[in-house]
Amino acid sequence: MPSKVRGRLDRIRNTQITHHPAPETQLTTRRRLRACHECDWVMALPPLKPGEQADCVRCGHTLVKRHAYPAQRSMSLALSALIALAITLIFPFISFSARGIGNEIEVTQSATELLVYHQPIVALVVMLAVFILPGLYLIAVVWLQFSLMLPQRLPWSHGIARSLSHVAPWLMADVFIVGTMVSLIKIAGLAEVGLDIGFWSFIVYALLLLATTLSLDTDWLWFSLSGEPLAPEGIRTGETAASQKLTGCAVCGLVGRINAHGSGTCERCGEKLHVRRPASLQRCWALLATAAVLYIPANIYPIMYTTTLGDESPNTIIGGVIYLASHGSWPVAIVIFVASVIVPIGKLLALVWLCLVAPRAADMRALTRARLYRLTELIGRWSMVDVFVVAILSALIHAGALMSVTPGAAALPFSGVVIVTMLAAMSFDPRLLWDGLDSRPQHGDDTAAPVDEQGRTS
Repeated sequence: MPSKVRGRLDRIRNTQITHHPAPETQLTTRRRLRACHECDWVMALPPLKPGEQADCVRCGHTLVKRHAYPAQRSMSLALSALIALAITLIFPFISFSARGIGNEIEVTQSATELLVYHQPIVALVVMLAVFILPGLYLIAVVWLQFSLMLPQRLPWSHGIARSLSHVAPWLMADVFIVGTMVSLIKIAGLAEVGLDIGFWSFIVYALLLLATTLSLDTDWLWFSLSGEPLAPEGIRTGETAASQKLTGCAVCGLVGRINAHGSGTCERCGEKLHVRRPASLQRCWALLATAAVLYIPANIYPIMYTTTLGDESPNTIIGGVIYLASHGSWPVAIVIFVASVIVPIGKLLALVWLCLVAPRAADMRALTRARLYRLTELIGRWSMVDVFVVAILSALIHAGALMSVTPGAAALPFSGVVIVTMLAAMSFDPRLLWDGLDSRPQHGDDTAAPVDEQGRTS
């Protein structure tokens, strides 16, 4: 006679999450409606097969990406990434040797060694962006996808699912790889560098982490967790949600009603709803002003000090670029110049321009501005390359007066510039760029169609 434990295990093994139908196949009496997060256009999602995606007909923003075997895919990638991270933390990362003096570090020392140089905030930023938040993110994905394979959901599943979208922008393991490569090129001509097991496993970990974030099928995930409530009565496609006193949830995508004050709560995931982000332009202006102020000391003060044969020389961001270029390291100089100069200044100017034109949206090209906004969100975190270079070199090169690298005063304000500009981009509501325009879609034709109380379009 089988035991109770074995019976439960058999039920788990026999749970056919692989064959769970996509949301479209279970909704035969309604069309699944979404309001674009970037332009507020209301659309009905078409049936999607694995590998297909649905884009907004007005601005081109991707609403849904369908994946085959979504639970198994994400969980296997997340588990593999966690294993690679564990290997990275156990084994040495990089070693160097110069004139008989050498050093070997573990990857976490890139953060902990900054505490020795009285840079606790920068150390915390490195630890959170490269190790802590990615590790928690991967554990959350495993917990959530395993929960979907059980007859009953594990506790905290809804809260964990909500947190994934908020944590994802701060995962910077891939940026850390670029910082490591730049560091290795910088010291390749001065010392003999060794790449240990931890280095190669970190590359695997970063790639798997990126693959995990791209594999999440948020639409399928929330449908599997909570189904999909009926669309609000009388909703019409081919119009903006705000004109119908509706808004789309930024977490799960469900369209919901808003009250007279322009706010509400998502019926499915519990996220706060707003017709537009509260004080979006004011917050963005304040953060941009803060970033501009921080950028001055970030360029005036040295970002690191380099000691060679007893001679200590300070290196500012621009000074480091000039030094690398003068010594023939043009590729590294270009990477540092783009990441540390072009990207922060470009992002500041782009967001300033978007804030200026948002109140006059009807007079400008909305689609061009929307693409510019997406670009600012995409490139913002890559400015952390220079901070990671300082962290790695400070931990690795400890040879006293012969050769050493220490972080400078600019490391903290420059980290602040990167973080504050990212927050500014998150505070800006791109739907403001489309307010006041006519209701014609830019990428296709989606004429208005009323939807009855059962969600059927006429």
